[in-house]
Amino acid sequence: MTFPPSTATDAAAEPADTADPAASGSAVVGRSPGRLMWRRFRRDRTGVASAIVVLAFFLIALLAPVIASLYGKDPYTTYGQNQPGLLNQFGYPIAPNGGMSGDFWFGLEPGLGRDVFTQLVYGIRTSLSIAVIVTVLTTVIGVVMGVTSGYLGGRTDYVIGRVIDTLLAFPSQLFLIVFLPVVEAALVLPEEETPVWLRYVSICVVLTVLGWATIARLLRAQVLSLRAREFVEAARVTGASPARVIFKELLPNLWTPIIIQATLALPLYVGAEAGLGFLGVGMTEPTPDWGRMFQVGVNVYHSDVTYLLFPGVSMLIFVVAFNLLGDSIRDAFDPRTKR
Repeated sequence: MTFPPSTATDAAAEPADTADPAASGSAVVGRSPGRLMWRRFRRDRTGVASAIVVLAFFLIALLAPVIASLYGKDPYTTYGQNQPGLLNQFGYPIAPNGGMSGDFWFGLEPGLGRDVFTQLVYGIRTSLSIAVIVTVLTTVIGVVMGVTSGYLGGRTDYVIGRVIDTLLAFPSQLFLIVFLPVVEAALVLPEEETPVWLRYVSICVVLTVLGWATIARLLRAQVLSLRAREFVEAARVTGASPARVIFKELLPNLWTPIIIQATLALPLYVGAEAGLGFLGVGMTEPTPDWGRMFQVGVNVYHSDVTYLLFPGVSMLIFVVAFNLLGDSIRDAFDPRTKR
């Protein structure tokens, strides 16, 4: 048996094949999808700036007691009524710009004379805590119901689908305004004040019940398209249980819409909670709340526009920053959606 002689071309090609790619500088470094997403996100200056703003709001909410302690004020003390010379006979701050000074950075609340800065800081804490709890609950429930409906199909899909349609048909804001007083009337005696914890839990429960249907419908559609794919059929053929198919095959392909929907939903719940406070069915006194600051502000803006300015600008900055962050995360996960 004879072998063909080696040629000069083969000999010349062999070192190139065995050469170290790193030394040649032409190697393609492999990256995981997560690292690629993070790389795309870091290049988005708008997304990074929005993330910094959102992180600052969360830090302020977490460190509200520390900030108030360093500042030397709290959101409950009626400084204007306790200290003469701060409010006039009509209850408005005597000092210009809503009573802003070195002692009261953002001024005083008309009427009660509470410190606006600490009210704003603790109001961030209240609104964000409710929004985070509702976002987590709606996301978990929506994922469970949407994946179950799409994967099992049949009668289960029909029942869950009708429940989703019913919830989406509800006018959520109107339902919240009507339902919260009914719950409190059933649990609290007329001569008693509504506990703060009851109003807090009621808002979280009602927003969760009305909020999970949106993400459930989205994930149901995603699962319906994924369950017919080859990798899911292959997992079934090999004898994988439904739980293994869902957790190992379907959920890894659903993280992108789940994260994006949760990111976009949180600022909506911040606005919804503030709207309830503005309408008088949100958090009760004396709990600091953005919505109730708006309620007071619209009644006194003709004499003290400064009081309305601070919560309005704060909420505008937070909602815009979080929406921009959600858009940046969506583009980082799927750059084809970027325009």
